[in-house]
Amino acid sequence: MSQLSPFHIAIPVHNLEECRVFYRDILNCEEGRSSNLWVDFNFFGHQLVIHYKAQSQEDTITNAVDGKHVPVPHYGVVLPWETFNTFANDIKRKGISFIIEPYIRFEGLIGEQATMFFKDPSGNALEFKAFKDINQLFAK
Repeated sequence: MSQLSPFHIAIPVHNLEECRVFYRDILNCEEGRSSNLWVDFNFFGHQLVIHYKAQSQEDTITNAVDGKHVPVPHYGVVLPWETFNTFANDIKRKGISFIIEPYIRFEGLIGEQATMFFKDPSGNALEFKAFKDINQLFAK
C-alpha cells in the first residue's frame, strides 16, 4: 500500500472548549492553530478542525452493519492491529461511553476488523478500527 496523504476534515461542535479538551486530553491529539471559533488538531497524522456551530436537534441516522446500528455520518482512523486494544483500553479507562463496544467484525472473512464507536462531547460519532490484514482495507 502506498503512503497516504493526510486528509483534512472540519466538523461542527457546540462547545468548543469541551471538545478541545476531549480531542487534546482524551484522544491525545496535538493542538495546532486556533481562534475563538475553531481549533486545529493533529488527528493521528491528519488535520481535524473543530468549528463552533450552535447546537441543533438533528436526528441520528444509523445503518445496519454486522447486526449493529452504525451512526451516519462518522469519521475516524484505521489503527494498526497491534495498537487497537491498547487504544480501546485507554478510552475505557478515561470513562468514554461506547455507541458500539470494541469487537471483531467479519471474523474469519475478507475484511476482518476490530472496530469501536463513540461520540465526542458535541455528539459527533467516531469509529476507530484495525484490519487484521491491512491489505484487505479495500477488499471486496
